[in-house]
Amino acid sequence: MRFVLIMFFAFNWALAQEAVHNYGPMQIHGTTMVGFHMDLINDGAFNQNSGLVGFYSSNKELTLSGNSNPVFYDAEVAVDDGFYIENTMGVTNNLNLISGIIYTPRTQSEVNLSFLTDSFYVGESDNTLIDGYASIQGKETFTFPVGENNVLRPLTITSESINDYAKSAYYRESPNSPSIFGASFNTEQTANEYIAVSDYEFWHLEGEIASKVTLTWNEESYVSLLGDFISDLKVVGWNIEKKEWENLGNTDVQGDMDNGSITSDTFIPNDYEIITIGGNNDILETLNSVQLDNYYMTPNGDGINDRLVIDAVESSPNNSLQIFNRYGILVYSKENYNNEFNGISNRESAIAKNSGLASGIYFYIITLNDLNIKHQGYLYLTTYQNN
Repeated sequence: MRFVLIMFFAFNWALAQEAVHNYGPMQIHGTTMVGFHMDLINDGAFNQNSGLVGFYSSNKELTLSGNSNPVFYDAEVAVDDGFYIENTMGVTNNLNLISGIIYTPRTQSEVNLSFLTDSFYVGESDNTLIDGYASIQGKETFTFPVGENNVLRPLTITSESINDYAKSAYYRESPNSPSIFGASFNTEQTANEYIAVSDYEFWHLEGEIASKVTLTWNEESYVSLLGDFISDLKVVGWNIEKKEWENLGNTDVQGDMDNGSITSDTFIPNDYEIITIGGNNDILETLNSVQLDNYYMTPNGDGINDRLVIDAVESSPNNSLQIFNRYGILVYSKENYNNEFNGISNRESAIAKNSGLASGIYFYIITLNDLNIKHQGYLYLTTYQNN
């Protein structure tokens, strides 16, 4: 039988001016449910809990503050006017986002909503998200339900080992003039002239473990300004040491120019102050001077048409090649392509990596940076030998 405790007062609790003040120690046992309908000031041990703790209000904001960080097993938030966390709140099992935004202080990123070990959440949306910082402890993969101004813009981290600690927040503002950081991240200051950087938004991510990240975009990200195709997009990061934007790669991209997601290559988050979505510099134009064609391949080892040979790459070693199947799925990509494609995919998201592609029609996009041109053509692939 579940016991519901709407408000409990004992020697360690005090009610003062629309707030519950816990001096601790305090512990919730079994399947007990505790509901707070006013502010909670936590100055005592309140971190060995089971059951459910909820924060509820339909007509005013609520605040969690105090000198001691509470840790709850199950928690839920239904505070229509906003739930403000002024000291870190931990969750060890489930956080149920019912209504309202959870705010954490962006100027104190160490104060956040912390997801511990096996914890998870449900109910995230544009109206139920963390506006500020979320953190993880003891997790290898996690999607931070972060956003700003009622726009959910999650960041997924996939690390090579378990993170002792990592945190993230989303900023809907230009890297050129950030409101919180004490520096500007000039979007024109790039590792090379071929990188374009979004000046509409960015994410702050901290972590020590080599990881891939997946960023999202919507129609207000204006990614069409960063490339002609979603395959032009990439994750970029501001290198702390070099003080410039670097290409962090594109190992998977989904969606269209209005909504989608992009996954980086592996990097160490702490090497970069902020990250965002980038693309190709707009100096690239469509083909007008180099002869390129549609290609036919029979990668059967007979030495004839075994590889995709694009003569123009000799004139532009600084290039990139993407090959897509008829469904628009990226099956091969290579920076500084040098005529090595032999019908084998290098993209795990499309087909088993290092596996041969099926016979059929594919299309390719070659970007020749040294020549300032881009071209799209067709590739006819036959994976068997005619007798």
